[in-house]
Amino acid sequence: MSAVRTPLRYWLQLAATLAVCAFLVVPVGLSILAGVTENFFIGVKSGLTLRWVVQVWDLYHETVWRSIGIALACLACTLALGVPAAYALARAQSRLTRWIEELLVLPVAVPGLATALALILAYGTWRDFRASWLFILVGHVLFTLPFMVRSVLAVMMAVDLKTLEEAAASLGASFRERFFSVVLPNVRSGILAGSLMVLTLSMGEFNLTWMLHTPLTKTLPVGLADSYASMRLEIGSAYTLIFLVMIVPLLVALQWAAARAQKRGA
Repeated sequence: MSAVRTPLRYWLQLAATLAVCAFLVVPVGLSILAGVTENFFIGVKSGLTLRWVVQVWDLYHETVWRSIGIALACLACTLALGVPAAYALARAQSRLTRWIEELLVLPVAVPGLATALALILAYGTWRDFRASWLFILVGHVLFTLPFMVRSVLAVMMAVDLKTLEEAAASLGASFRERFFSVVLPNVRSGILAGSLMVLTLSMGEFNLTWMLHTPLTKTLPVGLADSYASMRLEIGSAYTLIFLVMIVPLLVALQWAAARAQKRGA
């Protein structure tokens, strides 16, 4: 029996996919290589070193921990606000709730600089608040909350929450028991997907944070821009390497958790 021939279209699609991947990955690879190269302009033959990474950590390690803290606090806030909001929108479908959904997306449509300026005009006179990392947290919550609400709401609309809750209520379950024992387990995948977006967006947010930060509240992306603007290229590239080391394992872990939640749901 003759072997099945692979169609030409398959190879063309594969080549196009690999080309796009190379287009996206090669610059990142070059940046990482620059961060561990003694002199980027001479190339790898100048030698490999970790001294740029060590120097970046000595200068900017506070921005790394601050970014992680803000991202986790942002996730906690969006979970506390976004999941109940999505539940309310899913349960009360009307023209008003559709308008509310559109208003929730407004911070995403408005440029981050404009949102930051609005926050400064509204709360900039509160000096202690303005100088605190909490000011940045407010901006991040405003920016990321729509992603949490949309992710959870999409899953809630896909499952028949009303029937599930009525069945639980007929068995004597209170509202609290229905919400935590019926609703949340059924929307676990949406919560994890929203959490993935919130954490990554908060960790990498620059435009809004650049306007809201002070010299004492720099975050990782702001420090990255500062290192590229004021220091050697190798320093900025080493900072990029640290950023990837911090964010990639987090993304992999959340994607694994989301995939596992989907399998359980299935």
